[in-house]
Amino acid sequence: MAAELTREAAAARDAADPLASFRERFVNRDPERIYLDGNSLGRLPVATRDRLRDLVEQWGERLVTGWPEWIDAPTRAGDALAADVLGARAGEVVVSDSTTVNLYKLCSAALDAYRLSAQRVLVTDRGNFPTDRYVLEGLAEQRGLELRLLDSDPLDGPQAAELEPALHDGAVALVVLSHVAYRSGALADLKGITDLVRRYDAHVVWDLSHSAGALPVGLRDAGVELAAGCTYKYLNAGPGAPAFLYVAEDVQPRLSSPIWGWFGQRDQFAMDRSYDPVDGVGRFLAGTPPVLELAAVEEGVRITAEAGIDRIRAKSVELCDLIVDLHDAWLAPLGFELGSPRDGARRGSHVALRHDEAWPICRALIERAAVVPDFRGPDSIRLGVAPLYTGFADVWDALDRLRRLVERGEQREVDATRSRVT
Repeated sequence: MAAELTREAAAARDAADPLASFRERFVNRDPERIYLDGNSLGRLPVATRDRLRDLVEQWGERLVTGWPEWIDAPTRAGDALAADVLGARAGEVVVSDSTTVNLYKLCSAALDAYRLSAQRVLVTDRGNFPTDRYVLEGLAEQRGLELRLLDSDPLDGPQAAELEPALHDGAVALVVLSHVAYRSGALADLKGITDLVRRYDAHVVWDLSHSAGALPVGLRDAGVELAAGCTYKYLNAGPGAPAFLYVAEDVQPRLSSPIWGWFGQRDQFAMDRSYDPVDGVGRFLAGTPPVLELAAVEEGVRITAEAGIDRIRAKSVELCDLIVDLHDAWLAPLGFELGSPRDGARRGSHVALRHDEAWPICRALIERAAVVPDFRGPDSIRLGVAPLYTGFADVWDALDRLRRLVERGEQREVDATRSRVT
């Protein structure tokens, strides 16, 4: 075995890690359990736990008089995300609703503002996250549009060369793509694809759910107009935390939200007036914001900003590279196949390992080896690294436990019945 693949080498990398101190700032009640599912749900930051306790007390003491402090939380959290995570400007991001709802709002607004009579086609890739496809299917049915599904290479995700033929006839109004593919972790060319789509007088909405908080996004530099994403993965804002929505400043005047609500209304407490949306991205707000959850978003963004998104990305690439190297050395001989790009520059912050028995292997890892990955059909085990709390020794130990478990055939001893949550 090469020296760099020993556990001692992994521990030495942890000792030299400039982000190592952040590990202690997350709740971890079981040090023996290795958590490699931060790409689905991040750990709880200690600061978030403490702030939520304080906020609950504030609710109890202040009741409705707390609203003057709470009411701007969606834009306050959005501005923090814009500056420290997304590479956007103040006034271009709000935090509200879910990713699905935000995608619907952006797609509907773009179709209303931009669609020409001849542009009646929506495009996404067949491997995109299901909710993105469902939103487009619903819009296509409601508006009498055509939905084109691209068949992209699962290891590469959608690339400009695959997308361009779908644009040639000039009929495409809107493209929806994920920056990082949820199954394989493949990283799309944000700027290249955005530029390509605009050359054909179409528009693109980006789903940033698997990239926000894990790597520099650079929305302004890439010329992105519209994007949405979640905060409960690498931003560690908690289960069901509200999502975010981005609208570039220069296109905001053209767009109107399809959901009219009182938080998007100008002078919202003048309740006897007809709807008159505020200027800017705030018009995409609708109902009363979830104050506790928004506080969790703010804390998740704060710790991410303190660590620095460039340092987070650098460590993420190294951790995933170690998974790839250990896969090649230990797992490929056991029937595993790499389901993610080998090149770290082409990959997000998780690695997919493919195996015919992926589902029972996942169950055995959780139940018998104290390793928490997740499964994505039909045959992928996803290992998600979160550089703020995942170490190199964690990766080494997890893959060591995985190979030994499969060598012993323990995956054949667990109940392989599929559950609703995988």
